[in-house]
Amino acid sequence: MVALAAIVSVYHTLQFLHILPFSFGPIHFFAFDLLGAILLGADRYRPDLGGFRLWNLRPEGWMFVVVMAVFDLILVFISILGQSTLQAMLPAILINVIILIYCLLPGVKAAFTR
Repeated sequence: MVALAAIVSVYHTLQFLHILPFSFGPIHFFAFDLLGAILLGADRYRPDLGGFRLWNLRPEGWMFVVVMAVFDLILVFISILGQSTLQAMLPAILINVIILIYCLLPGVKAAFTR
């Protein structure tokens, strides 16, 4: 699921750079789409940095994924305020909410505590 969130983030980054067409609606980050591309492009490293730590049940991997999901949700909502449509940002919202819900389940949280 973390890799899927990174793929959606890369997709939105390419949309902000006007490389990919807008499929669900227009995407704008206020008047400066390059800033949106840079901020969402940084989210691409989520599976690289957090995936190995998640696989080994290390607590910092769990924390990294939770923080990145919250960061991505904040960026998506800022992008919606900056003239993007809700339909265009809906995949990122759904995936990150699912990641947060899963990570905050008691069983998952207990597996990452020492």
